[in-house]
Amino acid sequence: MASADRLVIEIEGKGGHAARPHATIDTVLVGAQIINAIQSVVARNVDPLDAAVVSICVFQAGSTDNVIPQTAQLRGTARALRPQVRDLLEARLQQVVTGTAALYGATAKLNYRRDYPVTSNHERQAAFAASVAAQVAGRERVNEQVAPVMGAEDFSFMLEARPGAFIFTGNGDSAGLHHPAYDFNDEVIPFGTSYWVKLVETALAA
Repeated sequence: MASADRLVIEIEGKGGHAARPHATIDTVLVGAQIINAIQSVVARNVDPLDAAVVSICVFQAGSTDNVIPQTAQLRGTARALRPQVRDLLEARLQQVVTGTAALYGATAKLNYRRDYPVTSNHERQAAFAASVAAQVAGRERVNEQVAPVMGAEDFSFMLEARPGAFIFTGNGDSAGLHHPAYDFNDEVIPFGTSYWVKLVETALAA
C-alpha cells in the first residue's frame, strides 16, 4: 500500500467587493489554478511506470456571495509506492504551489506533512498468513497476487520495525471504502475472527 502525506495550502490574496474584481487578488481563482497545476506533477513529472496520486479534497474560501475572499485553504493527500517518488512529489508540489500563486500576485504556503510510509509485507510472514487464511476460507478463496493499492495504512510503521504482513478480508460486493453507500458486511466477522484464532494457534504450535 502507498505512503500517505497530508497537504495544507494556505493562500493569501487581496479581498474586496465581487463587483470590483480588478481591485482584488482572487484567492478562489488562485486556488482553482493551483488545483489544476498540481495535476501536472503526476502527469508530467512522475515516471509512467511508477504510481502516484495527488488529490485535493477540501477547498475553503469565503462566506458570502458578493465578497472575494482574502484567504483560501486547500487540503488533500499525496500518495506514492516508492520513497523516491514520495520525495519528488514533495519537492515539485512546493514549487508548483508557490509558483502558481505568484503568477496571480498571491502568495501560497504548502505545509507538507509526511504521515504513513509505504506498507510492504515481508515475504515469509505473508506466505504464513496466506496459508492460515487458506485453512479458514479455502485455498481457492485466497489471492496471493493482489496488486498494490494507493490506500495507506498505519500498520506500515509496525512493518518497518518488525517482520510481518498486512492482509485484506473480503467484504463481498459492496460500495468502496469512504463511499456514502458503503455498508460493512457483518457476515464476514466470523471468518475474520476464525482467521486470527487460527493464526495464533498455528504460530504457537510451530
